[in-house]
Order: sequence, then C-alpha cells, then structure tokens
Amino acid sequence: MSNYGRNAIAAMGERLDSLLKELERFGVENDARTTDHEEKLLNITAETGAFLTLLVQAVKARRVLEIGTSNGYSTLWLADAVRRLGGGVLTVEVVADKAEIARANFERAELLPWIQLHLGDAGEFLRGQDEASQDFLFLDSDREEYVTWWPDLRRILSPGGLIIVDNATSHAVELESFLRLVQDTPGYTTSLVPLGNGELLVLKENQ
Repeated sequence: MSNYGRNAIAAMGERLDSLLKELERFGVENDARTTDHEEKLLNITAETGAFLTLLVQAVKARRVLEIGTSNGYSTLWLADAVRRLGGGVLTVEVVADKAEIARANFERAELLPWIQLHLGDAGEFLRGQDEASQDFLFLDSDREEYVTWWPDLRRILSPGGLIIVDNATSHAVELESFLRLVQDTPGYTTSLVPLGNGELLVLKENQ
C-alpha cells in the first residue's frame, strides 16, 4: 500500500474516532435533558460499539442489518467494521428527524458509501427481505415487537449468522418473551454478555 493510502486510512480513523466521541457525549447530554422518549437517542455504549466491531470482523459478516438507527452512532461502528470486509450496512429507522441526523453523521464520517439508510416501519421492511439475505443483525428498537418479527428474523438470517440484541440486561423483563421464544426454537444457540446494557447473542446454526 502506498504512503498516500496509509495516510488516508489513518485520517479516516482519526476522523471517525473524533466523531464517535462527540456523538457519545452529545447522546448522554441529550438524553439527560429530555423526558420525551422519541427525542431520546438511546445510543449504545462505546464498549458495545467496540464489541460489535469485533463480532462483525470475527464472523466475517459482509451483510449487516441494523434495526434502530437513531442518530447513527451504532451504525458508524458497524460500517467501519464491515467496510474492511468489503460489505455494507443496511439500517432502518422509523423517525424521520433521527434518520436525517444519522445521514449527516454518515457523511461527516465519510462512511456513507458503505451504508444504506431505510426510513420506515421495521416490521414491514423485514417482511420484504429475501431469505438468508443477512449475515449479522443488530436489534436496538421496539423490544415489544421482537416476538412478532422473529419469523422474519429467522428467515432472512443466513446459516451461521448472528443476531445481537441490545439492552438484554437493562430491559431484561421486556425481553423475557422473546428470549423464551428463541430458546424454544431448534437450531439456535444463545449467550448473554454482561457488557454495556447487556447483549444477547443468538447464533443460527449451520443447517
């Protein structure tokens, strides 16, 4: 690789790191000053972002789907990981204002070429996706909907693929029904990682 190429990669890394820290601070401050749930950003923690990056690269996931974009903080972690593998992130957000902010953040990070942002209802979106079309799913959305989405989540996840569910310990009660449903479904292995707000890992076994 040329010195120009190395310098460009280093510059992208520094720019992304700076933006992630800025968004992390802003997310904490924003959520502390508003009581309106729709206005809260509810970002993942930085350690969760690093964990997602590691997982994407470990399983070599080139097709990543995120449900719940918010301001794009978690999407940037995912996109940085998947671009190194020559893949892309598809992210779904239902709130137009948040999607607009997220797109601006993707442009600032210069990661927009690796991100496709869809504005709309996640359940409807999932129903329209092809079978085994995604290698890695990250769920950070309406937890009450996960049970309803489960048939489509199973269908679109490729064999050997991973589902990561955020807030698995911070909102464990809300995820009880979904967890039981997953554990009662043959061909799936689960593990709870007590990191950040808790991450539920669901592995679809190769069948």
